[in-house]
Amino acid sequence: MPGIRRHRSDAGFVYVLPGGGVVERPDHLARIHALAIPPAWTDVWICVTPRGHLQATGRDARVRKQYRYHEHFRRLRDETKFCRMIDFGRALPGLRAVVAHDLARHGMPREKVVATCVRLLDASFIRVGNVEYARENESFGLTTLRTDQVRVAAGHVRLRFRGKAGKEHDIDVGEPRLAAIVRRLQELPGQTLFHYLDHAGHPRTVGSADVNAYLREATGHDFTAKDFRTWAGTVIAARELADRSPPPSPAAAKRGLNEAVRAVSEKLGNTPAVSRRFYVHPAVVDGYLTGDLAHVCPDDASCERGLLGLLERRARAVLFGRAGGHEPGGRAGLDLREVTPGSGRRGQRGAGWANPG
Repeated sequence: MPGIRRHRSDAGFVYVLPGGGVVERPDHLARIHALAIPPAWTDVWICVTPRGHLQATGRDARVRKQYRYHEHFRRLRDETKFCRMIDFGRALPGLRAVVAHDLARHGMPREKVVATCVRLLDASFIRVGNVEYARENESFGLTTLRTDQVRVAAGHVRLRFRGKAGKEHDIDVGEPRLAAIVRRLQELPGQTLFHYLDHAGHPRTVGSADVNAYLREATGHDFTAKDFRTWAGTVIAARELADRSPPPSPAAAKRGLNEAVRAVSEKLGNTPAVSRRFYVHPAVVDGYLTGDLAHVCPDDASCERGLLGLLERRARAVLFGRAGGHEPGGRAGLDLREVTPGSGRRGQRGAGWANPG
């Protein structure tokens, strides 16, 4: 694609248009300078329009191609890792209804055992785990927990184990129905907690693949156990920050954000840096600074529903590069609420947003 080229001159650089003319208008030069293209770059190409998603390219000192993107495109790209959260948030009420149905099954069939895993993921946010990590690193996740790493007492399930990177976890889930099921699992023969007896009476272990298959079947989406952690990180941050929104000063804002991120990292078992980058949606940070978060999450019971609305508005705004979430020209943009949440196993709805106890 034809573009503006940068050439060295005695005064620094000149910028040559595709037709051979030199860029001289101050506003055009200001846009180019704002791209902060390193002087060491060679073979520099600059987009002729300020609205192109790719604004400039060049070669660095090691001849690797480098890129400068439009601000709105960068924001959209940075938030791509969170885009699944909207669909996941919409699917949660139906998923929780399916889980509740399966937890009420008689006996200990596969569906009930896997639903127990999913409920614990929803309540505790721990990693799902895999056999290789447990075998090679002696680090555990939910599906690889041993019976001796779990205690049941007074309607509570207590999980104590070493997780990823050697972090020690001590998690308490107070749900009597869940505790009763876990106690029955402990009574089954075998070292691992989550297993069931097939139709022939043979023990079968539940793994991460079983959990992810259950999520796909129940929701109609390609969700995985990790989506619970991403959703939980943002919900935890929103709850931590809602009562402090808006902050009275920049110092208070920084202090509040640091404390919220620290709370997320403690719950998820990540470092604060990882939690801030991968588990706290930027919309929560913006809502905290503007004061919107106080209205979105006035209490724990309504926080998830309000948060989903905030994420939908944010997606529209980022998509169209403006706060109102409308296309240029005033026409209403894409309404993300029209996207269907998928067709789950039984299409059950109505469990509500609250995490069932």
